Amino acid sequence: MSNKSTTPPITKSREDLRAASLSKAIDAIGQASFLPNLLDYLRVDVPFVGILLLLLDEKNRPHHIYDTIQTSFRINLDMYLDGVYQLDPFYTRFCTQKSTSAMLIRDVAPDRFQLTEYYRRYYKNIELRDELAIFTDLRDGRYMFFSIGRRGAEPRFKRKELNAIKRDLPVMASLCRQHFGESFYNQESLSGNVGDERLQFALERFGEDALTPREHEVAVCILKGHSSKSLAREIDISPETVKIHRRNIYRKLAISSQSELFLRFLNTLG
Repeated sequence: MSNKSTTPPITKSREDLRAASLSKAIDAIGQASFLPNLLDYLRVDVPFVGILLLLLDEKNRPHHIYDTIQTSFRINLDMYLDGVYQLDPFYTRFCTQKSTSAMLIRDVAPDRFQLTEYYRRYYKNIELRDELAIFTDLRDGRYMFFSIGRRGAEPRFKRKELNAIKRDLPVMASLCRQHFGESFYNQESLSGNVGDERLQFALERFGEDALTPREHEVAVCILKGHSSKSLAREIDISPETVKIHRRNIYRKLAISSQSELFLRFLNTLG
């Protein structure tokens, strides 16, 4: 008769893993290992590989903190940081509803977002299949923006994963405030960004020499991915009026497609 124990091996529950990873993140506050430990804490409930972390405020362009973007896709990130972020649905939501929050791209993007030149040049080029955003309020006018992506054959984010992130938002926000506090800003010289005067803001200046204020408003909505019906609801005009404005915009800017409209916007960035 065998004397070997038949007791099954003890495996850590998800709660145990969450508690252990949270403990490591807390211990690493103020150290270089903080961010890897914080990301491991997030991965307990929401597995991911790709992430972009930015510091946001109302006055300056996003400040790059960290990313896992492949070298071959760096040009796409540079384009985003140079000013194209102003077309990003998450950034648009941040500008209108600043709060600690989490959301999926499909919940905030305009109805024609996937047909925009921005989507084609940024999302498709880096093979981004789905995206989840986390904003944490640092309570000094600044926010940390976590863009978590899934690429290629990775599954889309599930609603339960978003809910898990939302459950942990208070903890996430507290950890970020403790680590990315005033001492971090001073250390990293984040008090301002050179050249932001040029960006204040490209969308506000786009077409200003040729377009009326209403035409400018319509052009920006087109760039962001609104259909005529969605645009009409957004700025409270009729779809037929939207079509008239669109024709006038194309005529005044001497263009014939949304792709050319996007290129004109890129030129505005200098």
